[in-house]
Amino acid sequence: MSDTRSLPVPDGLAGERADSGLARLLGMSRTTIATMIDAGDVLVAGQPVARSERLNAGDWLEITLPTPVTRPPVEVAEYEGLGIIYQDADIVVVDKPVGVAAHASPGWTGPTVTGVLAARGIQVAQQGAEERQGIVHRLDVGTTGVMVVAKSARAYTELKAAFKERTVEKIYHAICQGHPDPSTGTIDAPIGRHPRSDWKFAVMDDGKNAVTHYDTLEAFRAASLMEIHLETGRTHQIRVHFSALGRPLAGDQTYGADPKLTAQLGLTRQWLHAHTLAFAHPDDGRRVEFTSPYPADLDHALGVLRATS
Repeated sequence: MSDTRSLPVPDGLAGERADSGLARLLGMSRTTIATMIDAGDVLVAGQPVARSERLNAGDWLEITLPTPVTRPPVEVAEYEGLGIIYQDADIVVVDKPVGVAAHASPGWTGPTVTGVLAARGIQVAQQGAEERQGIVHRLDVGTTGVMVVAKSARAYTELKAAFKERTVEKIYHAICQGHPDPSTGTIDAPIGRHPRSDWKFAVMDDGKNAVTHYDTLEAFRAASLMEIHLETGRTHQIRVHFSALGRPLAGDQTYGADPKLTAQLGLTRQWLHAHTLAFAHPDDGRRVEFTSPYPADLDHALGVLRATS
């Protein structure tokens, strides 16, 4: 039997979009709420509601909740391409290769950082959901580079707070198409889910605050090598911000990259690498910094650009 809830729209949600307001009300993700709305499982005053429709205080809600999804367990599996940069009693710093997810998730059947660490007998902090214990931040499957995982409860608490308070220094290198103008600057534009593609993101007026600082390291004929400092950490932030500038990352055809340049550079994913991660060590507060060299596919693409410029 389905679980149905009936309740009035609280005063505090008046004027909000249905998808974002109901996500806050029910403590569910906006993607889940959007799926429920599209399936006709959310009624307002007896009528199906649209995602962007504004809520009115006191209107009666009838919500049919989805069947709970069983979370995937951590699959213990080795993956030789994942390197260990550093570890001690509190943290393990990994060099994540392309094609490896941070943790298990519905629909993902490939290797994960948590699974590889388990296969190597590296115990991580038990805080967090079962499939993402020890995870304090994430890199996309198609993004390579430095990632820290908490091994102790103290490290988990301290690092989660550090990422939330934006005291972690996150430096990425990326190749974007063309030449940003100005060559050094800041992109301050809110990011939300794409209005027509749930698996994409976009600059949206009602999105979450997102700030990206960038500087040009090298300029080529058709592209630029950028150093990027993330002030915030929204999903796909760098990819979305540079696409919004009209300078999508090389190889990132999801966000508008030129397929001809992608083929010329031999890329099968976006040219984006988490180059440096620096933070206060959770044990004694000393500043630690870790870096990752470019992997072979990105290094090859960079070499092609240098040779043809």
